[in-house]
Amino acid sequence: MKNITRIVMIVVTCLVVGYFSGIVTRGSIETWYPTLVKPSFNPPNWLFAPVWSTLYIMMGIAAGMVWNRIDFEREAVKRALLFFAIQLGLNALWSFLFFGLHNVLLALIELIILWLMIYETYQSFRKIHKIAGYLLLPYLAWVTFAGVLNASIWQLNQH
Repeated sequence: MKNITRIVMIVVTCLVVGYFSGIVTRGSIETWYPTLVKPSFNPPNWLFAPVWSTLYIMMGIAAGMVWNRIDFEREAVKRALLFFAIQLGLNALWSFLFFGLHNVLLALIELIILWLMIYETYQSFRKIHKIAGYLLLPYLAWVTFAGVLNASIWQLNQH
């Protein structure tokens, strides 16, 4: 039961972070974001909430699976979960920079750091629990896409 509780705790934590990121995002989605020139591959706004919810759940499951290995690989698990916590904080920071401050370039720079932290988290997770590592790959792919989208929006809106 302890193992399931850990997974649920981290899934809930990830969803709460996503919820608060969504609060920052909501206002700008209807006011500022529509004023930006976006590339042809920009997804419809309705797609982001279900994709992010799914990714947060997968991230939480992965982190919970790693946490459940704490009795066997204490130092590696602590290090991996530290990377996880940092990338989760950076994930939330991106929404604030992009949608809160409307700073597309700063958000792009921060997103590169976020991508590197996700990759490091993935590497750490897969050494501890292969499936946990694999669960982060869709997140890494989505943030890669988000980086291309962010860079395109920045480039298209240079005045």
